[in-house]
Amino acid sequence: MADFEQIYDQYFRDVYQFVYSLSRNETLSEEVTQETFFKALKSIDSFKGNCKLSVWLCQIAKNTYFTHLDKQKRYAPEDEGTVASGGNPEEALLKRDETMRIHRALHRLKEPYKEVFTLRVFGELSFAQIGGLFEKSEGWARVTFYRAKQKIQELLKEEG
Repeated sequence: MADFEQIYDQYFRDVYQFVYSLSRNETLSEEVTQETFFKALKSIDSFKGNCKLSVWLCQIAKNTYFTHLDKQKRYAPEDEGTVASGGNPEEALLKRDETMRIHRALHRLKEPYKEVFTLRVFGELSFAQIGGLFEKSEGWARVTFYRAKQKIQELLKEEG
């Protein structure tokens, strides 16, 4: 248990900053970070050492954050804000459909393209930060992101 306390002390700030870069919300970042370390404690035996411990923790944090977002979407009333604020419901529907097409294409991408694209677009991380997470260069992150965008565009063209 003392070892896990050391892990917690060493990586808490990094994981918190990663989650904060995704959410831009201090309270949510603290909650997700705490839940991340709880999940990590429960599954520390499954850590194989194929990547840095910080990368493994950030992966858990990312999954925890996106699970939280999915739960929030299920309980949020649909399109009330758009219609109530005088927006065009047809435009809102088209935008939602286009967003779903992009998410489906993203889901079909292979790693590391999916992860790099997600970190850059949704996490708003710099290429240097993404490269650091993967223990690669900033240039590698740029090229991988560019290729991910190209693959998404190809998938969207295929879909029609």
